[in-house]
Amino acid sequence: MGLVALVGSTVLLFLLIFRASTWACLFCFTTYEERLRLCQMFVGKENLKIRQCANAFAAAFESLLDVEINYDERSHLHDEFSQMMVSLQEVAASRGSFWHAFTNASAELKSFIEHLTKAKDCIPPCGVQENTRSFNCSGCFSAICTLPLDCPVQDVLVSRGDQALFSCIVAFQLPESEVTYSWRFAGGGLRTQDVSHFRDVPGAHGYLARIRPVQPSHSGTFSCVIQHDQRPLARLYFFLNVTGAPPSEETELQVTFREVMHWKQQEAEMIQPWRPSLGELLTRPQALTFGNLFLLAATAALGSAGVTVLVW
Repeated sequence: MGLVALVGSTVLLFLLIFRASTWACLFCFTTYEERLRLCQMFVGKENLKIRQCANAFAAAFESLLDVEINYDERSHLHDEFSQMMVSLQEVAASRGSFWHAFTNASAELKSFIEHLTKAKDCIPPCGVQENTRSFNCSGCFSAICTLPLDCPVQDVLVSRGDQALFSCIVAFQLPESEVTYSWRFAGGGLRTQDVSHFRDVPGAHGYLARIRPVQPSHSGTFSCVIQHDQRPLARLYFFLNVTGAPPSEETELQVTFREVMHWKQQEAEMIQPWRPSLGELLTRPQALTFGNLFLLAATAALGSAGVTVLVW
């Protein structure tokens, strides 16, 4: 029976000191054993007095119930509570009053918390924003803003033949290292955020993507996924709408190319040797030289003699 009574009183004392309804920062940064030992140092081991000490301890820190701080400041606040417990033990050792000791410690902790960095606000409309992580003393938990991972689709209107430029940039702060970018495309003029329609774009890994020149086949939705340590932080979407007829110079080039593709090479003409007549020779410059005249007279005489012989 004595053992049962001892266990029962211990459980009751635990519930009094470690009340879930009033967590506050006190219960986040101190343990049950630390608080029990401290009250025993103040009032001894009598259950009634320990209960009074525990109630006073919890009541002094109820004003810090809804404290919310930047998660990066959590270690600093933990160190401050550890220092507070050491100071309270020194007061208990000197037979001081726990009422005044708890009240003064709570006031000092409240002043310290007011100088800590506050949690950053979330920047809409999307993204896992780790830099907004906060610590809440009401439940001793940390949390970040609950914005969706997918960002709204951005419409991009580009004329055919021009350049399309996509920037995978978000408004919130990204981690300084191990950030990667991957691009995907859903073609066929589809405007969607359904990941099952997308295919990887090989060779695109930076935060900028460029298409030049833009063609109708590029119409569709481009998606950029920002990752940190293989964990997605945001998905951005760009719907590319290609409009307009092709430029005039492009049309002329296409016509020329088509003509070249359908052109059949003609047979090359044979180069004939030049056989000028006597009249063409006589009309050439410097044709009636003394030598040429002599040859011409001799040819005529031979021709006349040949005719005479033939007739004879």
